[in-house]
Amino acid sequence: MKRATYEDVLNAPEHKVAEILDGELFLSPMLAPRDCVVHSGLLGILGCALADGDRGRGGWWILPKPEVHLGEDVVVPDIGGWRRADVPILPDAYFSVPPTWLCEVLAPTTERFDRSRKLRIYAAAGVAHAWLVTPADRTLEVLRLRDGAWTIVGVWEDAAVVRAEPFEAIELDLGGLWAEPAPPPAP
Repeated sequence: MKRATYEDVLNAPEHKVAEILDGELFLSPMLAPRDCVVHSGLLGILGCALADGDRGRGGWWILPKPEVHLGEDVVVPDIGGWRRADVPILPDAYFSVPPTWLCEVLAPTTERFDRSRKLRIYAAAGVAHAWLVTPADRTLEVLRLRDGAWTIVGVWEDAAVVRAEPFEAIELDLGGLWAEPAPPPAP
């Protein structure tokens, strides 16, 4: 089997997210509307809170769908976060430095390789923190890399109020992220 190249990524259809994982080209659909609500909500909350300036705690780049080159792998996390001390100037085209933190919004079409191939690639690159958000289940799973393996720090659901690493200074109300209100409790 021919290994995928960056040329394959550049030639991918514009309505697809193109990634190279373990030498294989993966084309994924864009996020569904419900998933976009979660994605933009997290991006807004974290982006504002972590921006430099008097309103934020500063010190981070929080970016949507950044292209990251990790050796031969080309990954596109749904949200990526770099400490500005590690990346003082944004690159022109793509990152070659792994993010410190990332978030994957899990959808039925991407969950399998997000949890398997991509998490393995992120661990090998030394990404310290990963959040896995599943809008359909209304859950946030927080992972930390420890000795080359992912450790679950916590799992929250529905309307929990969370202070999750590496952003413990930010109170995140999960209830405000979901596109639809929680179903009523069973009688």
